[in-house]
Amino acid sequence: MKHIVVGTAGHVDHGKTALIKALTGIDTDRLKEEKERGMSIDIGFAYLNLPSGNCAEIIDVPGHEHFIKNMLAGVGALDLVLFIVAANEGVMPQTREHLDILRLLGVKKGIIVITKTDLVEKDWLDLVTDSIKELVNNTFLKDAPVIYFSSVTGEGIENLKLSIDEITQKVQTKVTSLPFRLPVDRVFKMEGFGTIVTGTLVNGILKIDDEVEILPKGSKTRVRQIQSHKGKISQALAGQRVGVNLAGIKTEEIVRGDVLSKPGYLSSTSLIDAHLTLLETLEQPLQNRARIRLYLGTGEFLGRIILLDKEVIKPGEDGLVQFRLEQLTTGIKGDRFIVRLYSPMLTIGGGEILNAHPKKHKRFKKEVIQELTAYEKGTTEDLIEQTLLSAGGGLSVADLSKLVNLGKSEIEKVLQVLIQKNTILWLQPGQLLIHKEKFAELKKKILDTLKE
Repeated sequence: MKHIVVGTAGHVDHGKTALIKALTGIDTDRLKEEKERGMSIDIGFAYLNLPSGNCAEIIDVPGHEHFIKNMLAGVGALDLVLFIVAANEGVMPQTREHLDILRLLGVKKGIIVITKTDLVEKDWLDLVTDSIKELVNNTFLKDAPVIYFSSVTGEGIENLKLSIDEITQKVQTKVTSLPFRLPVDRVFKMEGFGTIVTGTLVNGILKIDDEVEILPKGSKTRVRQIQSHKGKISQALAGQRVGVNLAGIKTEEIVRGDVLSKPGYLSSTSLIDAHLTLLETLEQPLQNRARIRLYLGTGEFLGRIILLDKEVIKPGEDGLVQFRLEQLTTGIKGDRFIVRLYSPMLTIGGGEILNAHPKKHKRFKKEVIQELTAYEKGTTEDLIEQTLLSAGGGLSVADLSKLVNLGKSEIEKVLQVLIQKNTILWLQPGQLLIHKEKFAELKKKILDTLKE
């Protein structure tokens, strides 16, 4: 069985939660305040077993602009989005902002769902459809199927299930060869069990009794139980939504934005090198040292942004940047992120981590820009070679796996090629690798020091 992460997106009160309830029978609004206000405040969860045998793990996100922070905690690992627009209102501000966020996060597949069709005449529905198609032109939703849905009449529900099933069969299975990693999106206490955390397993396999490190704090614990929508399970695979019962950890010791991982696999950082793209709709260019909010995984982190290769980044442009954060976070190469201004809280852009453990850089430094360009655009060989070049000394295969976010078997294939090319050397066969240029550089330093 393949587990596919499906999320909703769209303006407040456009029927996202009603749609999920019609699809799954599950009401994702669990909070008392949500029931009273008739509006989603936080992310909610459901599941749908599909005819193909696959399972859609569904994340329902709030649409109100005040809860964009919560929305961002739910859309970081989507395989497929249900892009929802109400027929009686059409395209609204958060329709546009959610689409921008999805594009910046690199979501590739989606279905457009026009809800509340029972409230409008066909002529109006045609106008709304045209306006949505105009909005999504030149985006990943350009050729997405359009489903007309009404929670009152039930129109469209079977078509939607079939569309979800068809698309999920084309989604690539998530990587299980890397160590497990689970960004935490909810923490609560259950009587008789203790602390429970929930999240979507983004890679790896998590098993009962596995040792777990909680980052960025670095505290360690053990998995007592794992639950999915099926009940208790002995292990979870990448792509599954799970609840994890942790041994000996108090609820106040872990928060949304923390990450569970295999001990030693990840490490905390307050510096991140990245490629950033700004939205075309911004009114002002981004200035160096602007104070920002970085949304990474399920967390929000405050900091400043250093522009490494440009004086300013203009709307619609991209650039190489370094985030200098006020709190520790956890990320790896290839993770996607969203950036909003500190104040006003406006989404300005997003991008991809190139190096999650850099040094502080000076701006416009040629070798730094070359290094980050290699991380961004190079082949797997280029990436591994550049990582070894940038290291202070030798690295193990496990170190490389952590830095380049590739499985051990994939790295070992590339290493064989680089060894044959005489580009890298084993300092300790099977244990420690070094780039030949780095080896020569260190050798010269030793000889120069001895000469002195």
